[in-house]
Amino acid sequence: MNDDPDQPKPTGPLRHGWTTGACATAAAKAAYQALLTGQFPDPVQITLPGGQQPAFALAREALGEGEAMAAVVKDAGDDPDVTHGALVWARVRSRQDGGAGIRFLAGDGVGTVTRPGLPLAVGEPAINPVPRRMISAELTSLNNGLQPDLDIEVGVENGQELARHTLNGRLGIVGGLSILGTTGIVVPYSCAAWIDSIHRGVDVARALGLRHIAASTGSTSEAAVQAFYGLPEHALIDMGDFVGGLLKYLRRHPVERLSIAGGIAKMVKLGQGLMDLHSKRGRVDLDRLAEIAARCGVEAERTALIRSAAGAGEALVIAGAQAGAMADLVAVEARDVVAAALEGSGVLVEVLAFDRQGVLLAHAPFPDAVGRNRRS
Repeated sequence: MNDDPDQPKPTGPLRHGWTTGACATAAAKAAYQALLTGQFPDPVQITLPGGQQPAFALAREALGEGEAMAAVVKDAGDDPDVTHGALVWARVRSRQDGGAGIRFLAGDGVGTVTRPGLPLAVGEPAINPVPRRMISAELTSLNNGLQPDLDIEVGVENGQELARHTLNGRLGIVGGLSILGTTGIVVPYSCAAWIDSIHRGVDVARALGLRHIAASTGSTSEAAVQAFYGLPEHALIDMGDFVGGLLKYLRRHPVERLSIAGGIAKMVKLGQGLMDLHSKRGRVDLDRLAEIAARCGVEAERTALIRSAAGAGEALVIAGAQAGAMADLVAVEARDVVAAALEGSGVLVEVLAFDRQGVLLAHAPFPDAVGRNRRS
Protein backbone atom coordinates (compact mmCIF):
# COMPACT_ATOMS: atom_id res chain seq x y z
CA MET A 1 0.00 0.00 0.00
CA ASN A 2 1.24 3.48 -0.83
CA ASP A 3 1.66 5.28 2.50
CA ASP A 4 1.76 8.80 1.03
CA PRO A 5 -1.46 9.91 -0.68
CA ASP A 6 0.16 13.22 -1.69
CA GLN A 7 3.09 11.57 -3.46
CA PRO A 8 3.26 12.93 -7.04
CA LYS A 9 2.41 10.49 -9.80
CA PRO A 10 4.72 9.91 -12.75
CA THR A 11 3.56 11.49 -15.98
CA GLY A 12 2.17 9.53 -18.93
CA PRO A 13 0.32 6.21 -18.98
CA LEU A 14 0.77 4.21 -15.78
CA ARG A 15 1.80 0.56 -15.85
CA HIS A 16 -0.22 -1.97 -13.83
CA GLY A 17 1.49 -4.52 -11.60
CA TRP A 18 0.80 -7.75 -9.72
CA THR A 19 -0.24 -8.31 -6.12
CA THR A 20 1.69 -10.40 -3.62
CA GLY A 21 -1.18 -12.88 -3.90
CA ALA A 22 -0.63 -13.29 -7.64
CA CYS A 23 3.11 -13.68 -7.12
CA ALA A 24 2.61 -16.30 -4.40
CA THR A 25 0.21 -18.18 -6.67
CA ALA A 26 2.74 -18.23 -9.51
CA ALA A 27 5.52 -19.41 -7.17
CA ALA A 28 3.33 -22.14 -5.65
CA LYS A 29 2.19 -23.39 -9.06
CA ALA A 30 5.76 -23.56 -10.37
CA ALA A 31 6.92 -25.42 -7.26
CA TYR A 32 4.10 -27.95 -7.39
CA GLN A 33 4.58 -28.59 -11.10
CA ALA A 34 8.25 -29.26 -10.41
CA LEU A 35 7.27 -31.63 -7.60
CA LEU A 36 5.03 -33.53 -10.03
CA THR A 37 7.26 -33.53 -13.13
CA GLY A 38 10.77 -32.71 -11.98
CA GLN A 39 10.75 -29.57 -14.16
CA PHE A 40 10.02 -25.95 -13.25
CA PRO A 41 7.88 -24.05 -15.77
CA ASP A 42 9.62 -20.77 -16.53
CA PRO A 43 7.77 -18.57 -17.08
CA VAL A 44 4.77 -19.88 -15.18
CA GLN A 45 1.28 -18.78 -16.19
CA ILE A 46 -1.65 -18.38 -13.80
CA THR A 47 -5.30 -17.39 -14.14
CA LEU A 48 -6.50 -14.38 -12.14
CA PRO A 49 -10.04 -14.02 -10.75
CA GLY A 50 -10.95 -11.74 -13.67
CA GLY A 51 -9.74 -14.26 -16.26
CA GLN A 52 -6.41 -12.60 -17.15
CA GLN A 53 -3.50 -15.01 -17.60
CA PRO A 54 -0.19 -13.32 -16.81
CA ALA A 55 3.13 -15.18 -16.90
CA PHE A 56 5.85 -14.80 -14.26
CA ALA A 57 9.57 -15.43 -14.62
CA LEU A 58 11.15 -17.43 -11.83
CA ALA A 59 13.89 -15.79 -9.78
CA ARG A 60 14.80 -18.87 -7.71
CA GLU A 61 13.98 -22.55 -7.74
CA ALA A 62 14.95 -25.61 -5.73
CA LEU A 63 13.77 -29.22 -5.90
CA GLY A 64 14.28 -31.70 -3.08
CA GLU A 65 12.85 -34.95 -1.74
CA GLY A 66 9.10 -34.42 -1.35
CA GLU A 67 9.30 -30.65 -1.65
CA ALA A 68 10.01 -27.85 -4.09
CA MET A 69 10.49 -24.09 -3.81
CA ALA A 70 10.05 -21.36 -6.39
CA ALA A 71 10.21 -17.56 -6.13
CA VAL A 72 9.26 -14.56 -8.24
CA VAL A 73 10.06 -10.87 -7.91
CA LYS A 74 7.01 -8.70 -7.35
CA ASP A 75 6.46 -6.02 -9.97
CA ALA A 76 3.99 -3.40 -8.72
CA GLY A 77 4.11 -1.48 -12.01
CA ASP A 78 4.14 2.28 -11.48
CA ASP A 79 2.50 2.09 -8.06
CA PRO A 80 4.72 3.18 -5.13
CA ASP A 81 4.03 -0.10 -3.36
CA VAL A 82 6.26 -0.96 -0.40
CA THR A 83 6.63 -4.53 -1.70
CA HIS A 84 7.72 -3.56 -5.23
CA GLY A 85 10.83 -5.59 -6.06
CA ALA A 86 10.36 -7.99 -3.13
CA LEU A 87 11.09 -11.68 -3.59
CA VAL A 88 7.92 -13.71 -2.97
CA TRP A 89 8.49 -17.44 -2.56
CA ALA A 90 6.45 -20.57 -1.99
CA ARG A 91 7.60 -23.96 -0.72
CA VAL A 92 5.34 -26.93 -1.49
CA ARG A 93 5.62 -30.12 0.56
CA SER A 94 3.77 -33.39 0.02
CA ARG A 95 1.79 -34.86 2.89
CA GLN A 96 0.55 -38.40 3.33
CA ASP A 97 -2.39 -37.81 5.67
CA GLY A 98 -5.02 -38.48 3.00
CA GLY A 99 -7.85 -36.07 2.33
CA ALA A 100 -6.63 -33.19 4.50
CA GLY A 101 -6.16 -30.99 1.44
CA ILE A 102 -4.03 -27.86 1.28
CA ARG A 103 -2.68 -26.30 4.46
CA PHE A 104 -1.16 -22.81 4.41
CA LEU A 105 1.88 -21.85 6.50
CA ALA A 106 3.62 -18.54 7.13
CA GLY A 107 7.24 -18.56 6.02
CA ASP A 108 9.84 -15.93 6.85
CA GLY A 109 8.48 -12.47 6.13
CA VAL A 110 4.78 -13.38 6.23
CA GLY A 111 2.84 -12.41 9.33
CA THR A 112 0.43 -14.22 11.60
CA VAL A 113 -3.02 -12.95 12.63
CA THR A 114 -3.19 -12.19 16.36
CA ARG A 115 -6.40 -10.11 16.67
CA PRO A 116 -10.01 -10.83 15.73
CA GLY A 117 -11.87 -8.84 13.10
CA LEU A 118 -9.87 -9.79 10.01
CA PRO A 119 -11.13 -12.25 7.37
CA LEU A 120 -8.77 -14.86 8.83
CA ALA A 121 -8.94 -16.58 12.21
CA VAL A 122 -6.50 -15.71 14.98
CA GLY A 123 -3.39 -17.85 14.61
CA GLU A 124 -3.69 -18.19 10.84
CA PRO A 125 -0.91 -17.08 8.48
CA ALA A 126 -1.71 -13.72 6.91
CA ILE A 127 -2.44 -15.17 3.47
CA ASN A 128 -5.77 -13.63 2.54
CA PRO A 129 -8.78 -15.62 1.31
CA VAL A 130 -8.54 -14.72 -2.40
CA PRO A 131 -4.84 -15.66 -2.73
CA ARG A 132 -5.63 -18.91 -0.92
CA ARG A 133 -8.38 -19.67 -3.42
CA MET A 134 -6.12 -18.77 -6.34
CA ILE A 135 -3.36 -21.07 -5.11
CA SER A 136 -5.80 -23.90 -4.39
CA ALA A 137 -7.38 -23.59 -7.84
CA GLU A 138 -4.05 -23.67 -9.69
CA LEU A 139 -2.69 -26.64 -7.74
CA THR A 140 -5.96 -28.54 -8.03
CA SER A 141 -5.91 -28.05 -11.80
CA LEU A 142 -2.46 -29.66 -11.90
CA ASN A 143 -3.78 -32.62 -9.91
CA ASN A 144 -6.53 -33.68 -12.35
CA GLY A 145 -9.14 -31.59 -10.57
CA LEU A 146 -8.57 -33.11 -7.12
CA GLN A 147 -7.24 -30.97 -4.31
CA PRO A 148 -3.83 -32.38 -3.35
CA ASP A 149 -2.63 -32.97 0.22
CA LEU A 150 0.07 -30.32 0.55
CA ASP A 151 1.65 -27.84 2.90
CA ILE A 152 2.08 -24.49 1.15
CA GLU A 153 4.55 -22.23 2.93
CA VAL A 154 4.64 -18.66 1.60
CA GLY A 155 7.34 -16.14 2.47
CA VAL A 156 8.67 -12.74 1.45
CA GLU A 157 12.35 -11.94 1.61
CA ASN A 158 12.92 -9.08 4.09
CA GLY A 159 9.18 -9.09 4.72
CA GLN A 160 9.43 -8.39 8.44
CA GLU A 161 11.30 -5.15 7.78
CA LEU A 162 8.96 -4.16 4.93
CA ALA A 163 5.98 -4.72 7.21
CA ARG A 164 7.19 -1.87 9.43
CA HIS A 165 6.07 0.48 6.65
CA THR A 166 2.52 -0.92 6.60
CA LEU A 167 -0.41 -0.94 9.02
CA ASN A 168 -0.01 -4.66 9.78
CA GLY A 169 1.14 -4.16 13.35
CA ARG A 170 -1.88 -2.03 14.16
CA LEU A 171 -4.18 -4.65 12.70
CA GLY A 172 -2.60 -7.37 14.81
CA ILE A 173 -0.58 -9.03 12.03
CA VAL A 174 2.83 -9.75 13.52
CA GLY A 175 6.03 -11.14 12.07
CA GLY A 176 5.75 -9.89 8.51
CA LEU A 177 3.58 -8.89 5.59
CA SER A 178 0.15 -9.96 4.43
CA ILE A 179 -0.27 -11.81 1.15
CA LEU A 180 -2.95 -9.65 -0.44
CA GLY A 181 -5.02 -9.09 -3.53
CA THR A 182 -8.60 -9.55 -4.66
CA THR A 183 -8.00 -9.20 -8.40
CA GLY A 184 -4.32 -10.09 -8.62
CA ILE A 185 -3.66 -6.73 -10.27
CA VAL A 186 -2.12 -3.62 -8.74
CA VAL A 187 -3.76 -0.50 -10.17
CA PRO A 188 -1.24 2.37 -9.94
CA TYR A 189 -2.12 4.99 -7.34
CA SER A 190 -5.45 3.35 -6.61
CA CYS A 191 -7.08 4.38 -3.33
CA ALA A 192 -8.57 0.88 -3.02
CA ALA A 193 -5.73 -0.55 -0.92
CA TRP A 194 -5.80 2.40 1.48
CA ILE A 195 -9.57 2.26 1.90
CA ASP A 196 -9.38 -1.49 2.45
CA SER A 197 -6.90 -0.89 5.28
CA ILE A 198 -9.35 1.63 6.79
CA HIS A 199 -12.09 -1.01 6.69
CA ARG A 200 -9.87 -3.61 8.31
CA GLY A 201 -8.92 -1.14 11.05
CA VAL A 202 -12.60 -0.57 11.83
CA ASP A 203 -13.23 -4.33 11.80
CA VAL A 204 -10.43 -4.99 14.29
CA ALA A 205 -11.57 -2.18 16.61
CA ARG A 206 -15.14 -3.49 16.59
CA ALA A 207 -14.04 -7.08 17.14
CA LEU A 208 -12.02 -5.95 20.17
CA GLY A 209 -15.10 -4.24 21.59
CA LEU A 210 -13.77 -0.69 21.34
CA ARG A 211 -16.44 1.99 21.71
CA HIS A 212 -14.29 4.94 20.61
CA ILE A 213 -12.02 5.19 17.55
CA ALA A 214 -10.04 8.13 16.17
CA ALA A 215 -9.48 8.67 12.46
CA SER A 216 -6.68 11.02 11.47
CA THR A 217 -5.47 12.64 8.28
CA GLY A 218 -1.78 12.29 9.15
CA SER A 219 0.80 11.13 11.68
CA THR A 220 0.97 14.41 13.64
CA SER A 221 -2.77 14.61 14.25
CA GLU A 222 -2.88 10.88 14.99
CA ALA A 223 -0.22 11.15 17.70
CA ALA A 224 -1.95 14.23 19.11
CA VAL A 225 -5.43 12.71 19.33
CA GLN A 226 -3.99 9.50 20.80
CA ALA A 227 -2.30 11.53 23.54
CA PHE A 228 -5.43 13.65 24.03
CA TYR A 229 -7.49 10.59 24.98
CA GLY A 230 -4.87 7.96 25.82
CA LEU A 231 -6.26 5.68 23.12
CA PRO A 232 -4.74 2.26 22.39
CA GLU A 233 -3.08 1.83 19.02
CA HIS A 234 -5.83 -0.40 17.66
CA ALA A 235 -8.34 2.43 18.18
CA LEU A 236 -6.45 4.56 15.65
CA ILE A 237 -7.50 4.66 11.98
CA ASP A 238 -5.04 6.05 9.44
CA MET A 239 -7.72 7.71 7.33
CA GLY A 240 -5.43 9.88 5.21
CA ASP A 241 -7.57 11.90 2.81
CA PHE A 242 -10.26 9.23 2.46
CA VAL A 243 -12.85 10.43 4.94
CA GLY A 244 -15.65 9.38 2.60
CA GLY A 245 -14.38 5.80 2.49
CA LEU A 246 -14.34 5.72 6.29
CA LEU A 247 -17.81 7.21 6.77
CA LYS A 248 -19.44 4.99 4.17
CA TYR A 249 -18.10 1.93 5.97
CA LEU A 250 -19.06 3.20 9.42
CA ARG A 251 -22.66 3.62 8.32
CA ARG A 252 -22.81 -0.16 7.87
CA HIS A 253 -20.36 -1.06 10.65
CA PRO A 254 -20.87 1.59 13.34
CA VAL A 255 -18.97 2.30 16.53
CA GLU A 256 -20.25 4.40 19.42
CA ARG A 257 -17.86 7.36 19.09
CA LEU A 258 -15.71 8.71 16.28
CA SER A 259 -13.06 11.40 16.66
CA ILE A 260 -11.89 13.02 13.42
CA ALA A 261 -8.46 14.64 13.75
CA GLY A 262 -6.46 16.64 11.25
CA GLY A 263 -4.83 19.90 10.30
CA ILE A 264 -6.88 23.05 9.98
CA ALA A 265 -6.77 23.12 6.17
CA LYS A 266 -8.12 19.57 5.93
CA MET A 267 -10.87 20.42 8.40
CA VAL A 268 -11.81 23.50 6.37
CA LYS A 269 -12.21 21.30 3.28
CA LEU A 270 -14.21 18.77 5.27
CA GLY A 271 -16.50 21.57 6.40
CA GLN A 272 -16.95 22.48 2.74
CA GLY A 273 -18.43 19.02 2.24
CA LEU A 274 -15.43 17.39 0.53
CA MET A 275 -15.15 13.66 1.24
CA ASP A 276 -11.74 13.29 -0.40
CA LEU A 277 -9.35 15.77 1.21
CA HIS A 278 -6.48 15.36 -1.26
CA SER A 279 -5.11 18.63 -2.61
CA LYS A 280 -6.03 17.57 -6.14
CA ARG A 281 -9.67 16.90 -5.22
CA GLY A 282 -10.42 20.34 -3.92
CA ARG A 283 -8.87 23.47 -2.46
CA VAL A 284 -9.59 25.52 0.62
CA ASP A 285 -12.42 27.92 -0.19
CA LEU A 286 -10.87 31.20 0.96
CA ASP A 287 -14.05 33.16 0.28
CA ARG A 288 -15.91 30.86 2.61
CA LEU A 289 -13.12 31.12 5.17
CA ALA A 290 -13.38 34.91 4.95
CA GLU A 291 -17.10 34.66 5.65
CA ILE A 292 -16.32 32.56 8.75
CA ALA A 293 -13.85 35.25 9.81
CA ALA A 294 -16.46 37.94 9.43
CA ARG A 295 -18.92 35.92 11.54
CA CYS A 296 -16.23 35.72 14.23
CA GLY A 297 -15.79 39.50 14.32
CA VAL A 298 -12.75 39.93 12.10
CA GLU A 299 -12.85 43.45 10.64
CA ALA A 300 -13.41 44.00 6.93
CA GLU A 301 -9.81 44.93 6.08
CA ARG A 302 -8.40 41.69 7.44
CA THR A 303 -11.31 39.70 6.04
CA ALA A 304 -10.36 40.98 2.59
CA LEU A 305 -6.78 39.83 3.14
CA ILE A 306 -8.03 36.34 4.05
CA ARG A 307 -9.63 36.05 0.61
CA SER A 308 -6.17 36.17 -0.95
CA ALA A 309 -4.27 34.24 1.77
CA ALA A 310 -1.88 31.46 0.87
CA GLY A 311 -3.99 28.97 2.82
CA ALA A 312 -5.92 28.26 5.99
CA GLY A 313 -2.88 28.64 8.23
CA GLU A 314 -2.14 32.13 6.97
CA ALA A 315 -5.81 33.00 7.25
CA LEU A 316 -5.69 32.26 10.98
CA VAL A 317 -2.59 34.42 11.36
CA ILE A 318 -4.38 37.28 9.60
CA ALA A 319 -7.40 36.83 11.86
CA GLY A 320 -5.26 37.61 14.92
CA ALA A 321 -7.21 37.55 18.16
CA GLN A 322 -10.23 35.97 16.44
CA ALA A 323 -8.20 33.01 15.13
CA GLY A 324 -9.37 30.73 17.92
CA ALA A 325 -13.02 31.48 17.30
CA MET A 326 -12.49 30.91 13.56
CA ALA A 327 -10.81 27.56 14.17
CA ASP A 328 -13.63 26.50 16.50
CA LEU A 329 -16.25 27.34 13.89
CA VAL A 330 -14.28 25.44 11.23
CA ALA A 331 -14.27 22.39 13.53
CA VAL A 332 -18.00 22.70 14.22
CA GLU A 333 -18.82 22.89 10.51
CA ALA A 334 -16.60 19.88 9.79
CA ARG A 335 -18.29 17.95 12.58
CA ASP A 336 -21.71 18.84 11.19
CA VAL A 337 -20.75 17.50 7.76
CA VAL A 338 -19.53 14.21 9.24
CA ALA A 339 -22.59 13.91 11.49
CA ALA A 340 -24.88 14.41 8.49
CA ALA A 341 -23.04 11.70 6.57
CA LEU A 342 -23.50 9.32 9.51
CA GLU A 343 -27.08 10.30 10.32
CA GLY A 344 -29.11 7.32 11.46
CA SER A 345 -26.05 5.18 12.19
CA GLY A 346 -25.92 5.97 15.90
CA VAL A 347 -22.28 7.12 15.69
CA LEU A 348 -21.46 10.20 17.79
CA VAL A 349 -18.92 12.50 16.17
CA GLU A 350 -16.38 15.12 17.22
CA VAL A 351 -13.66 17.01 15.34
CA LEU A 352 -10.25 18.11 16.60
CA ALA A 353 -7.94 20.37 14.59
CA PHE A 354 -4.20 20.45 15.37
CA ASP A 355 -1.31 22.53 14.12
CA ARG A 356 1.88 21.07 12.60
CA GLN A 357 3.39 20.63 16.06
CA GLY A 358 0.38 18.72 17.35
CA VAL A 359 -1.02 21.63 19.40
CA LEU A 360 -4.80 21.62 19.62
CA LEU A 361 -6.29 24.56 17.68
CA ALA A 362 -9.99 23.71 17.87
CA HIS A 363 -12.34 21.13 19.28
CA ALA A 364 -15.96 20.56 18.29
CA PRO A 365 -16.85 17.99 20.96
CA PHE A 366 -19.28 15.11 21.00
CA PRO A 367 -22.85 16.40 21.30
CA ASP A 368 -23.21 14.89 24.77
CA ALA A 369 -19.89 16.22 26.10
CA VAL A 370 -18.45 19.53 27.24
CA GLY A 371 -15.55 20.53 25.00
CA ARG A 372 -12.08 20.68 26.49
CA ASN A 373 -10.27 23.98 26.58
CA ARG A 374 -7.93 24.74 23.70
CA ARG A 375 -4.34 23.88 24.51
CA SER A 376 -1.63 26.49 24.21
